[in-house]
Amino acid sequence: MLRVENLHATVAGEPILNGVSLDVPAGEVHAIMGPNGSGKSTLAYVLSGRPGYAVTKGSASFDGRDLIAMEPFERAAAGLFLGFQYPVEIPGVSYLQFLRESLNSQRRSRGEAELSGADFIKLARSQAAAIGMDAEMLKRPVNVGFSGGEKKRAEMVQMGIIDPKFAILDETDSGLDIDALKAVGAGINSIMRKPGKGVLLITHYQRLLDYVRPDKVHVLQAGRIVRSGGPELAHELEREGYAEAAA
Repeated sequence: MLRVENLHATVAGEPILNGVSLDVPAGEVHAIMGPNGSGKSTLAYVLSGRPGYAVTKGSASFDGRDLIAMEPFERAAAGLFLGFQYPVEIPGVSYLQFLRESLNSQRRSRGEAELSGADFIKLARSQAAAIGMDAEMLKRPVNVGFSGGEKKRAEMVQMGIIDPKFAILDETDSGLDIDALKAVGAGINSIMRKPGKGVLLITHYQRLLDYVRPDKVHVLQAGRIVRSGGPELAHELEREGYAEAAA
């Protein structure tokens, strides 16, 4: 579903990714772990098409299409979703307005009919309830005044509404308390643990993987994957640290 081969990328001319190779089949969740500065977020941004991240070598494909050649909006319309480590605030734009326009713009790009206001509100409320979030919060400006946990819950609501084929989640567990962590984990499982979907879950810690059990764990260091294994690798990293476990 997602295939990355010998991917090299720079940011402001500085090499960050130095030959990442990765294959995430449909129906699987893969976790990427690694120390600060190893290139985890850069990989997420390169795959999602964030400006300022230049691919200098290698390739990435999604559902057989050349991902690097696609514009960011084309990647989103094709079913790629990026969850941010630090979700941004958008003052003056209600979350409901933002989510409805996001969904309908993707539906238009696929030649599908837009959801009516009533149908969208029903969908938004059901997704908020599924993640344990008060739907009234969606009437507020995007992420403005939200706690860290509320931002991540809202992002899960967004993912449920958009219903992507593939989610790249960049440190979704960052800043979460235990209850929010469980809610986010349950959201990932209910939305993305389905045939024909996939997840690339970027995290520093093993704790989220107690709730979202990955099919494979990869260790990213110095811009390349240095080791891969099953879920037990995350526990090894937690015990021994990256230097020892990735040696």
